[in-house]
Amino acid sequence: MRLAEYPDDIAFATAIGIRPMERPPLPADQQIPQRLMAEARLFRRLGLSKPLISAMLVRAGRNGTTLEAEMLASGAISHDVYYEALADILGLPFRPVLDPAEVEDLPGADSQLVEPTMLRLRQRASAPITAIVPSAARLDELCQKLRASPPLGAMMIATTPAALRAALWQAGRDRRLRETVDRLFGAVPEASARITLWGRQGFYIGTMLTLLVMLLLIQPENVLLLLHIVLGLFFSATVVVRGTALLAKWREKYRPRPIPPTGRRPVYSVFVALYREAAVVPQLVETLGSLQWPAACLDIKLICEADDRETLDALAAASLGPQFEVVEVPPGHPRTKPKALAYALGAARGDYLVIYDAEDRVDPMQLEEAWRTFEAGPTEIACLQAPLIITNARESWISALFAVEYAGLFRVLLPRLAAARLPMPLGGTSNHFRTRILQEAGGWDPYNVTEDADLGLRLYRLGYRCGVISRPTYEEAPTQIHAWLGQRTRWFKGWLQTWLVLMRQPSRLVREMGLGPSLVFQVLVGGLILSSLAHPLILGYIGLIAWRLAAAEMAAVGPLDLTLFALDIANIAGSYAVFIALGRTGMRLEERLAVGPRWLLTPLYWLLISRAAWRAVRELHSNPFFWNKTAHRPARTKTRPDLAPTIDQSLPAGE
Repeated sequence: MRLAEYPDDIAFATAIGIRPMERPPLPADQQIPQRLMAEARLFRRLGLSKPLISAMLVRAGRNGTTLEAEMLASGAISHDVYYEALADILGLPFRPVLDPAEVEDLPGADSQLVEPTMLRLRQRASAPITAIVPSAARLDELCQKLRASPPLGAMMIATTPAALRAALWQAGRDRRLRETVDRLFGAVPEASARITLWGRQGFYIGTMLTLLVMLLLIQPENVLLLLHIVLGLFFSATVVVRGTALLAKWREKYRPRPIPPTGRRPVYSVFVALYREAAVVPQLVETLGSLQWPAACLDIKLICEADDRETLDALAAASLGPQFEVVEVPPGHPRTKPKALAYALGAARGDYLVIYDAEDRVDPMQLEEAWRTFEAGPTEIACLQAPLIITNARESWISALFAVEYAGLFRVLLPRLAAARLPMPLGGTSNHFRTRILQEAGGWDPYNVTEDADLGLRLYRLGYRCGVISRPTYEEAPTQIHAWLGQRTRWFKGWLQTWLVLMRQPSRLVREMGLGPSLVFQVLVGGLILSSLAHPLILGYIGLIAWRLAAAEMAAVGPLDLTLFALDIANIAGSYAVFIALGRTGMRLEERLAVGPRWLLTPLYWLLISRAAWRAVRELHSNPFFWNKTAHRPARTKTRPDLAPTIDQSLPAGE
């Protein structure tokens, strides 16, 4: 059964107004591959207009997709109408909705979430049947099989890809949840934060703490002196690493990265985990709808908790295109963002995958830049981090200092780490991955509350590297201390989890990372934790010595005390100075004006950071997997494309 109304492809192309390929060639992006002509005949038979078919053919040829995919992505024909028409051609019953209770959740069934083609259904009063998703490319083949074997049609029905996926999501939800929670821990238990202190690690830490307490009772002055020196050295190391990044930023010369030629766009998966985010759903849908990427090549998954009815209702009321899919995660412990992301990871259809937060406003060209960077760089680059820009620095001193911190981190420090091929803890959003590598690495740890930092360091241990891109994601920072403190406490708790996970086998860590990178990891993560915890203690010591000097008690202040006093002042002043300089160097003039003189409150901001660190230590013991949810609102500030940062792209992947 040939679906043709014209004797050949040239005649058909002429009939619908497309210049035949034998004539003088069209521009490269308007030439129609011969493989698309059979699909064009089908859509003409279904009654679609010639101009529409012509436009979709050009788009499919340019994007390297199919005419079917472009038609459905454009909304020119609804999925239900189209697949019902295919079912009618095949002579099969059509079901727009499948009953999840009838689905046989067989091993390997989740592959149908990626490429839905068929699903086995149980019938109460009859033999099982197979639900198939017909396609234009296989229509002739299916027609021939059904004509050759009429009884085959009695055992088949036709449905839509969305209906098949929806039924399978529901049918396998409990099994998939168990697999999600246990996947990383079951495969590589030492890489999971499910157990806070692993094996001998707990014994060694307990022994050292007991010994420390005993020594404090026996020789308190000597032990405190030793601790002071160690903390001071870690403090100095963190200042040196950030100062080095700052100097490198001042010396850098921008050289444009080579851009590969345009061609077929791969499918790009976009994951957004939402929990109690009904207020920002309209903004999110608008943001994702503005991405400059072919709709037929987008796989957008909005991942929600199944009992979060408010967010689900908001999504149901939104106008979601066919590239969107709402994934409901069944309730279960732990209730974290990485668990939700890991639940949907096996269903990612894209060659590449990006993570966004619900409140993000994304530069429309970010996917394009990430794809081109992946294509131009070495295959060892597994992830690219986009910069995060805070747009509400004017609202409060908290948001102003947050903007300074983010500018230094994402536009100065991380690009330097990437260029030097050093370990790079990722930010929690706008991470672009090669999907295959992400899946092979085990995905996100459901038990780690800073899954981004953990994953970036795990990728490094596996031999992969992270790079950066320049197209930004815009966010608004918390403006109230209590909201900021809850978020920062979770971050510190996750960094503690990550440090403990990587330090379960220190010798293995050095072998896998290398000595230099492992030391940088200790400074970036361990040094950050220690310096934050020690910050008020060092300030107290500075105050004590300063009081003694002011009271003319010089005899009570020996040379060693003076040396430590000088070191502490250098560390504190240096850390404040580098923090401010990193941020202001990464900012544009308009951003610095928005911050104004509030950078002078850096000492107070650092005391709040220390408070969050101490709260995290307590929570790690009492409630290690608690996810302190930050409330979000629709953005009140406008984005400025001209404020997008310029990052040195000459070595985007650390070459």
